[in-house]
Amino acid sequence: MKINVKRVDDAFHFEGKNEDGRTVQMDAAEKIGGRNQGVRPTQMLLMALAGCSAIDVVSILKKQRQPIDDFEIEVEGEQEDLKDAAKIFTDIKVRFQLKGTIEPEKAKRAVKLSMEKYCSVEKTLRLAGAKIIYKIFLNEKEI
Repeated sequence: MKINVKRVDDAFHFEGKNEDGRTVQMDAAEKIGGRNQGVRPTQMLLMALAGCSAIDVVSILKKQRQPIDDFEIEVEGEQEDLKDAAKIFTDIKVRFQLKGTIEPEKAKRAVKLSMEKYCSVEKTLRLAGAKIIYKIFLNEKEI
């Protein structure tokens, strides 16, 4: 895997590009001189967690022939409260929201496999010390 990050302006706007030419915009907060023209890198890390797990869950449920009408993941992350130092994520809450005629046990199994076995981003964050908890909602009811 190889990516490239190139500076776009004279502030903190960068464009990341993968091997296939797909791009993403990154920028810093306005309070430090950014212009809010992209996602902050730490936000992107939480998005990567959601995206990684979403791909796993959809793949598992498709193999089990479970029809997904809608699927959304919400992630909240808390970072260390340090001044002038890298702030790692300490606590991350993930909320899986599935809709469809999905069997609850299959939904639980798919999320558990993703979050405890397959998702590389989850494992990386957990090994770095983040406490990750998740909840699963199927048709707006927690399962």
